[in-house]
Amino acid sequence: MTTHHMETLGHFKITVWEEENFQGKRCEFVMECSSIMERGFRKIRSLKVESGPWVGFEYPEYQGQQFILEKGDYPRWEAWSGNSAYRTEHLLSFRAIKCASHSDSKVTLYEGENFQGRKFELSDDYPSLQAMGWSTKEVGSIKVISGAWVAYQYPGYRGYQYILERDRQSGEYRKYSDYSTQAHTNQIQSIRRVQH
Repeated sequence: MTTHHMETLGHFKITVWEEENFQGKRCEFVMECSSIMERGFRKIRSLKVESGPWVGFEYPEYQGQQFILEKGDYPRWEAWSGNSAYRTEHLLSFRAIKCASHSDSKVTLYEGENFQGRKFELSDDYPSLQAMGWSTKEVGSIKVISGAWVAYQYPGYRGYQYILERDRQSGEYRKYSDYSTQAHTNQIQSIRRVQH
């Protein structure tokens, strides 16, 4: 069975290690993990995503800062946090992003909360929302029509990451605090589709 065929059947696989550079205790997962500590780990310090996109969280029960985990190797925290303004050297929970569809992703950004004010519909990646005509650094609310997206605090896919999915909250993010349990601002300046 090809990898692509396995992913279309909902196959997801991630391997995690307790220490950096794929060292220490190791475990493979094909489904979500609400607390790595319940599996006898202290933390996750490196990982490999073999299939499917995932989202990792700073704390158990899918809480704290979110980090997109697409196919590839993550030997240290810098690999998943990238140019994030937020530094966390470990992950404690993670889950698969099952609604990702890179070829069919649509999202609508709204200037105000509760889908009010000026709006803009997107179906492509934008490294700078202001360059494409969005007049402010803030996005008051977001409606995910299809697929899954990663919104970033700063242009160039930098800063805090917010994973926005059609199959979570019915795709409706009515105010910035809905973006993440750690969302401290409604500043979003770049957005892209989740890769799978």
